[in-house]
Amino acid sequence: MELRQLEYFVAVCEELHFTKAAEKLGMSQPALSQQIRSLEIEVGTPLFDRIGKRISLTEAGRLLLEYSIQMFRTRQNAIDAIGELRNHQRGALIIGTLPSDLDYRITQLLIDFHNEFPHVRLTVLTSVEIVKQVLEMEVDIGIAILPLPDERIVRIPLSREEYVLVVPENHELAGRTSIELEELRHIRTVMYPKGFLGRELVDDCCRQLGFSLNPIIETTTPASLIRLVKANVGATVQPLSLILSMNEPCLRTIRIMGRAQARDIGIIYRADRFLSHAAKTFIQKFQDGLQRVND
Repeated sequence: MELRQLEYFVAVCEELHFTKAAEKLGMSQPALSQQIRSLEIEVGTPLFDRIGKRISLTEAGRLLLEYSIQMFRTRQNAIDAIGELRNHQRGALIIGTLPSDLDYRITQLLIDFHNEFPHVRLTVLTSVEIVKQVLEMEVDIGIAILPLPDERIVRIPLSREEYVLVVPENHELAGRTSIELEELRHIRTVMYPKGFLGRELVDDCCRQLGFSLNPIIETTTPASLIRLVKANVGATVQPLSLILSMNEPCLRTIRIMGRAQARDIGIIYRADRFLSHAAKTFIQKFQDGLQRVND
């Protein structure tokens, strides 16, 4: 069994059509069919069910596809590792993070990392679907609200962040140090749209008490929400660390008692993905930097 044959096999699996797969590979359809037949003879069982012009994977085909993908990933990991050995402290690193984290947590770290490793090309992608980006290998590492345990993902916990109510200094609640979660029912708010992780965390807590937030304005960035709060359009619910990092003297933070929500932040990456020296160093520096802030 040759890697070349497995590449042909994976191409057919992706297209589920011999002619389209052959065009994708730049070879003739009969030649591709012959390679697949040879592979089936070698493994001793059909890999595809052929029904007219339509094909589908057999159980053996699905099993071989799973292991083929693992083999190609291992091969790429080996190439990456050798490439790093030849080009120490060079290469590229793609990081996925929440938009708010880029604003107040990541940027200074990027500056510090670049100063130490000027030849490493950094790309930061913001998204609310970081777990999906990590699993689909669109990013090398993600900084995200930690997902549920998943054997495909390595999770490195970093911190637990409390959510607080944020109001301007002239708000009627500005003198309060705490409120009950139930009181959010009657407070005019500005929030992220539904579907954003921060919004869903807060909504889940509210639903347990039988109500939902009804924001007067929804926006997708923390900077715009804070501008609305400062203009006294409404209050918002955000991580305490985010508000403290903004150093806005006109804002007041109020603890939410009872079933108030918090988020667990951490670093995630695929368990089967090769981590470059740059990625490992970035993770360590991020942990060290966060530790200094917490201290």
